Amino acid sequence: MLYGQTILVTGATGAIGRAICLALAQDGAKVLIHYSRNRAAAEGLLADINGQGAILCADLSDPAAPEQLWAEATALGPVTGLVNNAGIRSEVSIDAPMQDWQSVWAREFRVNFLAAADLTKCAIQSFRAQGGGRIVNMASRAGQRGYTSSSMAYGASKAALINLTKSVAQSHGAEGITAIAIAPGWVRTEMAESYIAQYGEAAALAGIPIGRMASPQEIGELTAFLFRPTQMSMNGAVLDVNGGSYLR
Repeated sequence: MLYGQTILVTGATGAIGRAICLALAQDGAKVLIHYSRNRAAAEGLLADINGQGAILCADLSDPAAPEQLWAEATALGPVTGLVNNAGIRSEVSIDAPMQDWQSVWAREFRVNFLAAADLTKCAIQSFRAQGGGRIVNMASRAGQRGYTSSSMAYGASKAALINLTKSVAQSHGAEGITAIAIAPGWVRTEMAESYIAQYGEAAALAGIPIGRMASPQEIGELTAFLFRPTQMSMNGAVLDVNGGSYLR
């Protein structure tokens, strides 16, 4: 279904990124696996997809990194898709010193949004020359309904990513360049397990009607589906994957 496609996945060594890469490769895509620190995990993932791609290293907190990453990706051949999945979630108290507050907000936006925006710019320019391409942005329920006081930067960065998705969809859809956002609620990842360890599973599942978190595999399967050539009309969609915990 995705044969002939080459898709760059950022933040590929985390639970969600890994599941996305596995699903894309299973459907026939060549996967470019981005990592920032864990080379061993990236190499292991490449082995798990039978070498059906390549690994690329970049620190997306560096403003110069996204453009360099895209250049390295396209040096391997035409890239037809981009998954902006890399992200961080930091906490800072509203009562923290202003310098600490600003530092968290700056880093959160740099990694979660500005790196994605820079990669999107590069992708659009490449996709134009190729006659089209697709971008899938990993947003969050937090970007739609707001978030906790200590993690407002995370929610705001994900809201910006949703707006970027809609802007690309409206502005470049006529060029065959489509963009879609996925907005998960809780997904069973290390971040979720850390929260559960601190507050308990009941707190994490409160407000989720189906009584469980999404699995990374669910996100991976959905992402692969969105790259099917038949799914052009998904352009501009924001897909909720939250078990009914946020309805709009």
